[in-house]
Amino acid sequence: MKSVNVVLVLLCAILPVALSFIDGLVPNGDFEEGPKPWQMHGTEVVDPHSVPHWELSGFVEYIKSGQKQGDMILPVPKGHFALRLGNEASIKTKVQVAKGLFYSLSFGAARTCAQQEQLNLSVSPNSEPKDWGMLPMQTMYSTEGWDSFSWGFLAESNEVEVIFHHPQTQEDRACGPIIDLVALKSFTLPKKSRDILQNGNFEEGPYVLPNTSWGILIPPNVEDDHSPLVGWMVESLKAVRYIDSDHFAVPEGKRAVELVAGRESAVAQVVKTVPGKDYDLEFYVGDAKNMCEGSMLVEVNASNSTFYVPYESKGKGGSKLALLRFKAETGRTRIRFLSSYYHMKSDFSGSLCGPVVDGVRLVRVPHA
Repeated sequence: MKSVNVVLVLLCAILPVALSFIDGLVPNGDFEEGPKPWQMHGTEVVDPHSVPHWELSGFVEYIKSGQKQGDMILPVPKGHFALRLGNEASIKTKVQVAKGLFYSLSFGAARTCAQQEQLNLSVSPNSEPKDWGMLPMQTMYSTEGWDSFSWGFLAESNEVEVIFHHPQTQEDRACGPIIDLVALKSFTLPKKSRDILQNGNFEEGPYVLPNTSWGILIPPNVEDDHSPLVGWMVESLKAVRYIDSDHFAVPEGKRAVELVAGRESAVAQVVKTVPGKDYDLEFYVGDAKNMCEGSMLVEVNASNSTFYVPYESKGKGGSKLALLRFKAETGRTRIRFLSSYYHMKSDFSGSLCGPVVDGVRLVRVPHA
């Protein structure tokens, strides 16, 4: 009997992890399961529990692919259906996770009105009050009419509630972002290694949905505790794009970062250094093979030094290795990458693009 009780205790201990979410779409994260006709008034969803696995409040519409608003076709990122969040609308879902693990939340979004739109993200429970992500949606980066975004959080329970809230009130109460393809990915803490930098090859990042070719945007002003790019912060007014080797040219491995908005698009990491010692910073600069052409210039800030790495892009993929040396001034040094120039794709779409950074390594220079 005692052995049975021990087994039961062990099962209870591992069950939350065993049943926790597996990387990919959350239940009905593509909204292909929707409300019944009698639970709607036109496109408005009037029953808050009519979309399986989700709870709705405010003015929420169930959008079908090809649906029009006046002369404009409302974009549905993938599949046949999505949700649009109008005035003071919110949607939320509960997901089984593993307490103590870090997660990235990815989703597709499209702006549908001329006004600047905004989306707030939060996860409950959360020990920090008023701790949410605010995503401005004024700039759209892809040619498809929508973008994918990502945001990170630490799971404080084995079940979390993920909430999307459109806080604005417009004259047209339907104005607001379209949401689709909600997915999660878990991360384990990086193992100790000899590398001074964490995740310099950018392999640990947001979940990239299969058969999607537009990358994932990591929103501006994202600090460590909400960055879905392990070890890195986005220190800029605009987003950076996380790209994969299935759809883009990546200098090393399967993932990289594209600096898509000139000086307004930057990634940074703070590392421990020894004051007065020299360090070598090595990294790749290239283009994503996405018709982003022209003379590119990556600016790198390290300690009190600033370096510029030029790269001539033909928009067909390619990269070069850069090696820079600097002297650490303090015990903590900020390494920062940004694009000195603004670039647009040569397909006349007006889509922003920029240089790719990958394979970042930092080593202390040995002295005789």
